[in-house]
Amino acid sequence: MFKAINYVLSHWDGLTRFMDDGRVELDTNVVERCIKPQALTRKNSLFSATHEGAENWAVIASLLQTCRLNDIDPFAWTLATLTKLAQGHGNKDLDQLMPWNFSKTAA
Repeated sequence: MFKAINYVLSHWDGLTRFMDDGRVELDTNVVERCIKPQALTRKNSLFSATHEGAENWAVIASLLQTCRLNDIDPFAWTLATLTKLAQGHGNKDLDQLMPWNFSKTAA
């Protein structure tokens, strides 16, 4: 019990910060809800048949999460991006297709 009390006292500033700053959440539920799909995806990718397959899925999952973080529909971004790539979008201009540029490149 002494360890628990000592832990709380040594982290007191962090544990009470939400009382000084209204922007700080009391708990981490908001963050945990945001990363839950990504964590599940990461665990599921452990069962990929090959190392390369797992790496490719990690890239795709990262791009889809980036869409979510930028308030972009991942399906709409994927459809538009794959369409542009199929129509011959140049490799040197791939940055234009990234999720954070989607509103500029969508149309």
